[in-house]
Amino acid sequence: MDSFSAPSSGSSSQPSKEDFMVQLKTQLAQAYAEEFLETVRGKCFDKCITKPGSSLSGSESSCISRCVDRYIEATGIISRALFSSQR
Repeated sequence: MDSFSAPSSGSSSQPSKEDFMVQLKTQLAQAYAEEFLETVRGKCFDKCITKPGSSLSGSESSCISRCVDRYIEATGIISRALFSSQR
């Protein structure tokens, strides 16, 4: 049960705007992280895994590692550019 649907201790007031915003930001961050991981998995798998099997070859493992590193780096660059332009 989330913090907004739990009964309050003696108070019937609505959650504060700040509480709502904190929960909304948390949920958005979680959704973004899940989407990010799914995108990285899909793109890097398609690019690096040529013959799916029970284990990765050395070249597939290296490719996956480089792909994930590049994707994380690119996302960081984009995020910094977006946040710095908002100021």
